[in-house]
Amino acid sequence: MTITQAMVLAAGLGTRLRPITDTMPKPLVPVCGKAMIDYGLDALAEAGVTTCVVNVHHFPEQMEAHLRDYPRMEIIISDERAQLMNSGGGLAQGLKQLPPGATLVLNADLFWVGETPGEKTNLQRLADGFDPARMDMVLLCVPLERTTGHNGKKDFSLGPDGRLVRYTEGGDNPVVYAGALVLDSGLLDDAPAEAFNLNLYFDRAIAAGRLFGLMMDGEWITVGTPEALPAAEMVIRRYAGKA
Repeated sequence: MTITQAMVLAAGLGTRLRPITDTMPKPLVPVCGKAMIDYGLDALAEAGVTTCVVNVHHFPEQMEAHLRDYPRMEIIISDERAQLMNSGGGLAQGLKQLPPGATLVLNADLFWVGETPGEKTNLQRLADGFDPARMDMVLLCVPLERTTGHNGKKDFSLGPDGRLVRYTEGGDNPVVYAGALVLDSGLLDDAPAEAFNLNLYFDRAIAAGRLFGLMMDGEWITVGTPEALPAAEMVIRRYAGKA
């Protein structure tokens, strides 16, 4: 199915990326001359998204100015100037600005390159894989060996039936959460009003056997520190050379 609405989580402080983020928000840090958030927005647009909520906190005026000029979809601002709401609280607040229904969710500072030309994109496959009758969420996942800039942490084990459980040392088929998921917005109708981490809902879904994963295509990139920028740009240039 085509999902036409999304939320991008973009309100973090980017403290590990200082001193760059002393003067700009992390999602606007350029990687190969392109703002980090634009990699995600472009992926959403290519998947058929026409409306996207983006939350802002750190240098919000810079974020709003940049997003006003983004041409490929309508962007709605979820304002967290007064208080950061963490991943779960920020998502719950932002979803209230969208109609009920299936929604793509993306972290602003994580993206990928190298999808197979002519095939469905990662986000299209994620949307196709979402079955609300069986699952609360489906998460895009990546094996550790196809990550750049990651700290080495393994998040989940992906079962043969597609279900995810928390990774424990020695567990089978370890994967990293790639920062993209699909859910029905109604899942967060009972969300706390205060800031909270989205892991609360991951763990609820695991307990109910309703957290699923999908292995992504391509190379996953995260830029957490200034030192990670050259490695990210090298990977992007390498894949661009194959195009």
